[in-house]
Amino acid sequence: MTTKSSVEKRYRILTWVLSIAVPVVVAILFGVRLPNVEPLSFLPPIYATINGVTALVLLLALYQIRKGNRFLHEVFMKSAIVLSLIFLVMYVAYHMTSDPTTYGGTGILKYLYYFILITHILLSVTVIPFVLVTYVRAILGKFPQHKRIAKITFPIWLYVAITGVIVYIMIAPYYV
Repeated sequence: MTTKSSVEKRYRILTWVLSIAVPVVVAILFGVRLPNVEPLSFLPPIYATINGVTALVLLLALYQIRKGNRFLHEVFMKSAIVLSLIFLVMYVAYHMTSDPTTYGGTGILKYLYYFILITHILLSVTVIPFVLVTYVRAILGKFPQHKRIAKITFPIWLYVAITGVIVYIMIAPYYV
């Protein structure tokens, strides 16, 4: 028989494992180049679009929960998680088949680009445990705790999704 505390413990362990494993695996895969594979140069506009759709889905989820529609909120949140996973797979696939693209802008735009890029990357790693904990609290029916952490998770996740699009728009002219 599974007790509630043992289920919570399993979720807690899984959250920690995924929060550490995902960034580590992505970092490792960034160093891997698949030999004899054509660059997947068509992916950046697709995964940038997925980031944009994720931002819209997050806003729709917020709108639905504010209207009291828990069902649609849940549908949108699960969709945002799936979209984020699809983004991550495409992003890693692109970087495993393509050389890095250097930003070619100058002046204030260069500083702005790197500020947005660095904050985007740091927060994309940071948001993983927040998303997982927020989701688990909803699964477990701990809605007051879910709501409390969602107030932190939501703006970070939204920032990551929006800045992903901005980074793409800024670097797109420099893709080879």
